[in-house]
Amino acid sequence: MCQCAAGPCRKRIAARRLNVGDRNAVDEFEIIRRYFERETAADVRVGVGDDGAVLIPSPDRDLITVVDTLVAGIHFPETLAAADIGYRSVAVNLSDVAAMGARPRWMTLALTLAEPDSSWLEDFSRGLFEAADPHELALVGGDTTRGSDTVVSIQIIADVATGRAMTRDGAEPGDSIFVTGTVGDAAAGLSILQGGLARSDDVDFLIRRFARPDARVAAGAAIAAVAHAAIDLSDGLFADLGKLLAASEVSGTLELADIPLSSPMSSLMAENDAIRFALGGGDDYELCFAARIADADIGAIAERAGVSITRIGRVDEGDGLRCTRNGDDYPYRDDGYRHFH
Repeated sequence: MCQCAAGPCRKRIAARRLNVGDRNAVDEFEIIRRYFERETAADVRVGVGDDGAVLIPSPDRDLITVVDTLVAGIHFPETLAAADIGYRSVAVNLSDVAAMGARPRWMTLALTLAEPDSSWLEDFSRGLFEAADPHELALVGGDTTRGSDTVVSIQIIADVATGRAMTRDGAEPGDSIFVTGTVGDAAAGLSILQGGLARSDDVDFLIRRFARPDARVAAGAAIAAVAHAAIDLSDGLFADLGKLLAASEVSGTLELADIPLSSPMSSLMAENDAIRFALGGGDDYELCFAARIADADIGAIAERAGVSITRIGRVDEGDGLRCTRNGDDYPYRDDGYRHFH
């Protein structure tokens, strides 16, 4: 799993640094063996435990790489359960794979911990594989080290039929804009976690949408045949749709009355607050895409993908994104997530 270029001496130092703390502390090599080594997948010649992974790509397939880094206190609350951190770290990367209509194959993990703890690592690895296993996603390498904060970096290598990857830059005037699932739930869930509201079925649903997002891999594969452009919603519907439109050099109109909101969110807050979470909250990891397709056909795709798909707007000529509410202009200031500000 440790694939650093510095050689064995560097690895031994890293192991000693990890082997500190309380009675539950474990060293780097024991972490790898105990929590992350698994039976080698059929498309992996050499996996976890060597200096590098040796992978077997499929013929006539393009390779796609995606990577996300999650930092405690920035991308998730420090109080989030270890299993949920593991799950979420994989799911947000799978969402990027889904947005390109690709098939996840292999992943690597870089894990930084302040105090390595056996029970935390057991829960983290369980959550990680709960997200990976349904997609036959194999962990093939990575690194562990000690640091001041918990940091999880995951890279996924995926593949797609040659020349068939979905991208952000193909939307055309006259296309409709669609979104999978419901939006705003995860941001509402994070707000609940930060505010400490009393637990209920509705609250638990929203928290789960943040802690364990549903990566729409099947939906991405299903819409790839019809979508002109696609993006996953990580930074908020308004911000991410704006990125798609800018990449495609077109404009768009978003009808707020058509944005799909979940029953739990609608029951817990006023409509204006729900719309605010939906537009600018982020962390939904739903797919937003542009296509020119009949309602009956999009319904068939939704049924095949096992998720609702809703028409929420249209692509126009020009640039920018405007919002309407029941046809009337609705001024909106973008508060989408920014990594550096």
